[in-house]
Amino acid sequence: MASFDLVVVGAGIVGLAHALAAARRGLHVVVLERDACANSASVRNFGFVTVTGQDAGATRGRALRSREVWAEVAGEAGIDIHQRGAVVVAQRPHALDVLREFAAGPMGERCVLWDQGALRSRIPGIDAQAIGALWSPHELRVEAREALPALARWLEERHGVVFAWNTAALGFDGTTVVHSSGKLASDALVITPGAAVAAFAPDLARRVKLRQCKLQMMRLANPGFKLPGVVMSDLSLVRYGGFAMQPSARPLESALEHDRKAALAAGVHLIVAQAGDGSIVVGDSHHYGDHADPFTSSAVDALILDEYRSLFGDPPEIVERWAGYYPVADRRPVLSEELAPRVRLVSVTSGTGMSTAFAIGEETLEQLFGAGTKG
Repeated sequence: MASFDLVVVGAGIVGLAHALAAARRGLHVVVLERDACANSASVRNFGFVTVTGQDAGATRGRALRSREVWAEVAGEAGIDIHQRGAVVVAQRPHALDVLREFAAGPMGERCVLWDQGALRSRIPGIDAQAIGALWSPHELRVEAREALPALARWLEERHGVVFAWNTAALGFDGTTVVHSSGKLASDALVITPGAAVAAFAPDLARRVKLRQCKLQMMRLANPGFKLPGVVMSDLSLVRYGGFAMQPSARPLESALEHDRKAALAAGVHLIVAQAGDGSIVVGDSHHYGDHADPFTSSAVDALILDEYRSLFGDPPEIVERWAGYYPVADRRPVLSEELAPRVRLVSVTSGTGMSTAFAIGEETLEQLFGAGTKG
């Protein structure tokens, strides 16, 4: 029976983050993945490493650290950073008030307010309703469906991490893992199951009321302009905790309830992220349920495109549509549970995996192995 210092179950971004944290300590690591590649939440998102607007405290701190790690590994792993920075556009006076309050506080460090003239000079053709914006230099944007396989290849080639694809973890006995091809022994085990917590810890899944959030997203053809960074709009200000905590967010939400009621009900807010080929990923919506409903709604897509239209005019051709999923639970933003001595289950339950996973991986490895390196 093969033996490793650490077995990681799951090759999504949370699993890869734990593998990286372990490899940097000099540990011998194997990653078990039930599919031929990561194809769930980790590759169905914007690839948007978000700092500005994250909840104050631990989430923001993890996002800042994870952004550092993304910047460190991207070049070595051959991962293109397609955009740097974010533009949060205000279309309503209360939204501009929120951005001013945010910029004046500690979380607004290095952010810059743009007036309408500065915004229009940087995004020509943006709708006249846009009255200003906040520029944040902190964000990075990668193409998730490309970045995850590249990161796995680099971990294998540069750090000697062993990957067992198409290998389902069936259970564990202490730190010995039973999988679809046999058994593995290890000093420690980290299970990163995404929404499949019940497969390993059904009582835990029930206790934290684990459920799924479904997102609708689209890729649009190249619109013929280049964005200076990932773009968000007024609706984002009432979804991101760092913005929503500002006093002006309450009157903004009231204004949005008046003229964007259907969008709010569908959990729609606008993120526009541009790829290297100029195409843009647009989304998203939020619907919650006990299972991964596979059906998408054209009416919800229309709400997302309406929000895009309010900033940029008529959208270009839709190239792709898809649904993304991430787990949510009563325990947020991270479910991290010791299932047995030296066995931890880790699932990000707030949709912030791309933004915070690297820091979470480092935290878990410190819990399992202490502050030092191997041994």
